[in-house]
Amino acid sequence: MSGVIVTNPPKADAKDVDALAGFGVATVSEAMGRTGLLGPEIRPVQQGVRVAGTAVTVLSWPGDNLMIHAAVEQCGEGDILVVTTTSPSTDGMFGELFATALQQRGVRGVVTNAGIRDTQELRDMGFAAWARAVSSQGTVKATGGSVNVPIAIDGQVVRPGDVILADDDGVVVVPRERARATVEASEAREAKEAKTRAAFIDGQLGLDRYGLRDTLKRLGVEYRTYEEYAGEGAGS
Repeated sequence: MSGVIVTNPPKADAKDVDALAGFGVATVSEAMGRTGLLGPEIRPVQQGVRVAGTAVTVLSWPGDNLMIHAAVEQCGEGDILVVTTTSPSTDGMFGELFATALQQRGVRGVVTNAGIRDTQELRDMGFAAWARAVSSQGTVKATGGSVNVPIAIDGQVVRPGDVILADDDGVVVVPRERARATVEASEAREAKEAKTRAAFIDGQLGLDRYGLRDTLKRLGVEYRTYEEYAGEGAGS
């Protein structure tokens, strides 16, 4: 497998990346029309952590972390390393030593649909990680791959320089050219949710706020008292 290492790709504006860090993954995905999620199998190894950064992408051979070593050189302040493999793999391709090197370069975390290990050490050092699997299985350094090229995770394309936002709910990617618009859409969504939250605190029901009673009626859903329902069942 041959490959390429692309240097200095375009990145989303740092101000927009930091602004997106103020929103949850669910909010940002909804703000983009329920798109951008990397899939429910990518889970955090820690809790209560949210990070946003610009993607440095890695395409590796399964069971081989050579290209992660190559990618470290391409990583810098505010980046998030995003790793996939050419075919499914759960081997522990990333661990505490990689995290140490990346943390010194200002990298905010790692996302991979392969495996990671040294999870306790990662939590202790405060290096955020999201992965498809946790595995102690080691890897080799023998096969070429690529860095900073478009990759796909669960059918979702991630390009170098796109915004990666990750929290307890998962991971979402925001195309770099849509970062500012997504910040604005997320702000509008949060403002709308704040009004809804206040209405629910005041006792309003979602059935009424969202006009769902007409929807139930249109779908043929009927209200019955317990006696009516029990009587209908007894007579059948």
